[in-house]
Amino acid sequence: MISRRAFLGIVAGGFLAAPLAAEYKAAKVPLIGVIVPEEPASPREPNIAAFRQALSGLGYVEGQNITVEYRYAHGKDELYAELASDLVRIDVDVMVVGSWQPALAAKKATQTIPIVGVGMGSDPVSLGIVASIARPGGNVTGSSWLTGKEFAGKWVELLKQAAPRITRVGYLNDARIPWNVTALEEVRAAAHAAGLAIEALEVRNLHEVDSVLTKISRNRGASLIVPGAPLLATHASHITALAAKHNLPAIYGGRVFTDAGGFLSYGPSLADLWARAAVYADKILKGAKPSDLPIEQPTKFELVINLKTAKALGLTIPQSLLQRADQVIE
Repeated sequence: MISRRAFLGIVAGGFLAAPLAAEYKAAKVPLIGVIVPEEPASPREPNIAAFRQALSGLGYVEGQNITVEYRYAHGKDELYAELASDLVRIDVDVMVVGSWQPALAAKKATQTIPIVGVGMGSDPVSLGIVASIARPGGNVTGSSWLTGKEFAGKWVELLKQAAPRITRVGYLNDARIPWNVTALEEVRAAAHAAGLAIEALEVRNLHEVDSVLTKISRNRGASLIVPGAPLLATHASHITALAAKHNLPAIYGGRVFTDAGGFLSYGPSLADLWARAAVYADKILKGAKPSDLPIEQPTKFELVINLKTAKALGLTIPQSLLQRADQVIE
């Protein structure tokens, strides 16, 4: 089968008449390539489901007037470059990529195909993904994971309300992520204000997590804060299982953790960011340039409480906190 670029090359060479080329262009079904950092999603998986639902709301029907090719990294960072190159090879019209690491891989793979990144870290500018928030420049746009000052302090506040007997909090920190370091300072200030001891638990790979949780769990009244760093979020089930193993009340930076059995989560709605990515992809397919579409920041945040985990920890959640929750998992 002849590729689209080869076909257009023939047109440019004059082998086919212009009217036929126009007819081909009008009939062509747009192709979106999607890189998902985690495991293959079920039909009800919230983030990809939100993306598909948003496409549907924009009038797209997969297999009819839009084709979407999904690529899953299975939590393996080393696959991003290969997946991005594969989407370039099949000549997608737009790439939609989850998180900042695949966004960088996609940008390295192509400087021409438009890229829409979903939750591209706290500062896509300092990460080298875009030139500025207002005018990204180049071929990448999308959304950041930027949450503004004092956001991380809310983790301490919510955790203390849900587990009032805690006296110490450990901050599971992937120091390679710039925002995690900034957030640690906010967590430290909030912990001191609440009369809690604070300990940074630095990890650089998944194998280090169990040992640092073992260490902090030896302290009476210990608890845990887990930000939504890619290293941790892509292994949510493993992280929450370790927290349960060590009997640590924990609050997490995204609902992927509470869906996997975590105690509490508070953070930007990733499903909402995926839905917004569909809107940006639609704009690009209709002629907008990524360089002109500003980087969006999260506007929707969710507090999720897992009552089953609370019971296992021997905790009773205050009614006032339950009423604030966006979702309570029974």
